[in-house]
Amino acid sequence: MIDSLYQWFLAPYEGYTPLFIALEVMSAFFGILSVWYIKRNSIWGYPTGIISTATYVYLLYCWGIYGDAAVNVYYTLMSIYGWWVWATVRTDDSQDEMPITRLDRKGLYFTLSFTIGNFLLFYLVLSRYTDSTVPLVDSVTTALAFGAMWLQARKKLEHWSLWIACDVLSIGLYIYKGYGVTAMQYVIFLVLAVMAHFDWIKMYKASLSKSAERN
Repeated sequence: MIDSLYQWFLAPYEGYTPLFIALEVMSAFFGILSVWYIKRNSIWGYPTGIISTATYVYLLYCWGIYGDAAVNVYYTLMSIYGWWVWATVRTDDSQDEMPITRLDRKGLYFTLSFTIGNFLLFYLVLSRYTDSTVPLVDSVTTALAFGAMWLQARKKLEHWSLWIACDVLSIGLYIYKGYGVTAMQYVIFLVLAVMAHFDWIKMYKASLSKSAERN
């Protein structure tokens, strides 16, 4: 058992420089902190997330996981956008912050089209033009993350469902690639995402109650 854990999580790091290990640990820490803040519906999830994703762009490119490297570029850009949206957008003048809402039919169709379109695009690019060893899974996680990050920036409740699916696949991907610290990060992401899904449902219902009281 101990030998198996060593082979899965520690052996791949034997050839790493201390800088690479430190960067991965730092990125994982700030990534977890970011999800914890978003779980609490706090805008601080964005600046902490930017630190994590910007560092992961470099690490993932070096590891040859190009799809996730691209998605972390997108994460970084969408974090800047989401930070601005959460800080400025209100649905009426009486609200102190942007409320949590649910997808309508139009938003659902757009999200499905956006996610499927990104999967097809990334699978084409990764399978034909890169040396990625996991183009299918890499493309699926990338597409799910693109959709989730967009919905998160708009404070849509459904974004947690996409994160949960993305986290499950990412755990397997990073274990397979031998990046134990990042795999454990996604295990924590998964636990937080499941908890956050129920927390946001409660906050969404509370927001509806306040709106009904004002009307």
